[in-house]
Amino acid sequence: MMIGILFAIVAGSFVSLQNIFNSKVNEKVGSWSTTTFVLGLGFLASLTMGVLFEGKRFFLLQNMEPWYWLSGLIGVGVVSCLVQGIRLLGPTYAISIVLISQLVFALLLDSMGWLGLERIPLTPSQLIGALFIVCGIMVFKLVGKKEHQEAVNLS
Repeated sequence: MMIGILFAIVAGSFVSLQNIFNSKVNEKVGSWSTTTFVLGLGFLASLTMGVLFEGKRFFLLQNMEPWYWLSGLIGVGVVSCLVQGIRLLGPTYAISIVLISQLVFALLLDSMGWLGLERIPLTPSQLIGALFIVCGIMVFKLVGKKEHQEAVNLS
């Protein structure tokens, strides 16, 4: 379990870094160029690592549901929407909304057992925990906005 937690922490760090890098690239070249650049480099890196670590097994893709192939298209939506969200809202606010959205959809998908997931009933403690996270993000953003406004008024 600890290794899973560590991977999740590293993934969260990588997502934050990638979003900052993506927004900087977007400032220079535009949204679709950024999406193409990011996903193209991701493709090359994944292909290289897959071949290095899995060899010929990397290319064995049988027994997959046809709709699994849509994840690449979803990735285009993720990158392009995040780039625009960060451009319009700033990194902290955009990522806060993304976190809330991820949490709500993960709870929904788990509790309904959609997309081939094992159905995990939604418990009151999970719902309370999710609400605490949402409230924490809202407090973080609202208090930060108030403090920022006070700092601007003082200067």
